[in-house]
Amino acid sequence: MRRSLLAFAYVAAALLALAFLLLPILAIFAHSSPARLVQQLSNPVVTDALEVSLKTSVLAQLLIVLLGTPAAYLLASRRFPGHALAVTLVELPLVLPPAVAGIGLLAAFGHFGLLGSSLHAVGITLPFTQSAVTIAVAYVASPLYIRQAIAAFEATDAQLAAASRTLGAGPARTFFRVVLPLARGGLIAGLALSFARGIGEFGATIMFAGSLQGVTQTFSLAIYAEFARNFDATLAMSGVLVLFSIVLLVALRIGLTWQRSSSTGSPSLFGLTSSS
Repeated sequence: MRRSLLAFAYVAAALLALAFLLLPILAIFAHSSPARLVQQLSNPVVTDALEVSLKTSVLAQLLIVLLGTPAAYLLASRRFPGHALAVTLVELPLVLPPAVAGIGLLAAFGHFGLLGSSLHAVGITLPFTQSAVTIAVAYVASPLYIRQAIAAFEATDAQLAAASRTLGAGPARTFFRVVLPLARGGLIAGLALSFARGIGEFGATIMFAGSLQGVTQTFSLAIYAEFARNFDATLAMSGVLVLFSIVLLVALRIGLTWQRSSSTGSPSLFGLTSSS
């Protein structure tokens, strides 16, 4: 009897949790007909926000990969005084309130910020420009990629890299031909998390870049701006982000499943599996 009650409690809790997580998502599509939502996608506010979001997010991810990958490899492969502090600083933007991150960017790169006057002297103005959106997205999303990349590099077999060096390959060739392919799954997972976080960024962007339609207004900012004016457009943009998130997660799961075909371990989407 006690075991039956316990099993019932587990099932009931699981169903309630799933209902709680799914109900808001289903409500987005149930509130208005699909035809009406699709019609709203031609709204200039929606198309402009989509263009700004895609452009700035792609540029931000390129910046994150180019700078974050070597930083993650250094933190994963070397132990030095202040290593723990460096990892903590990498993770700090994850726990900062987004508005605080935006104020920090403004204080650093604004017209009267720490570097603002120097940038202005060479003709570079960042606040309230599309470049500011890219920087804000990169700032808040980069820790998700870098932290996952550190874990991916730490999970690679150091003996394979050592064997590559023994056979005459230099550090750069060993990194690109041995270490990077071994860590590829974790890097892809980190990039997916980072991209998803960047697409949904709001607080830092509105503080540092503002919300100018066609210039700095991303999907998240457009949803907020249209909330009181055109709720159908708000639902349409929200639906697009929901579908994007679903496609991203499904594609990532399929890709990582293919990579796990020769290994065993947990099917966790963003976890690393150990070799068999």
